[in-house]
Amino acid sequence: MSRFSEIKDLIMSLEGDFDKFYSKGNQAAGTRVRKGMQDLKTLAQDIRKEVQDMKNAE
Repeated sequence: MSRFSEIKDLIMSLEGDFDKFYSKGNQAAGTRVRKGMQDLKTLAQDIRKEVQDMKNAE
């Protein structure tokens, strides 16, 4: 469950940047959003592999 918390924390940390980019057109915030989404993708892939390995170990 700690991995789930990592995902929630990452998404919550990006909330301000999403607002700045979509509401105010702040380009730097858009860059931070893109980086955060890439980090999310990597984290999700790691979790996916971990779950698959645990499932196959049974």
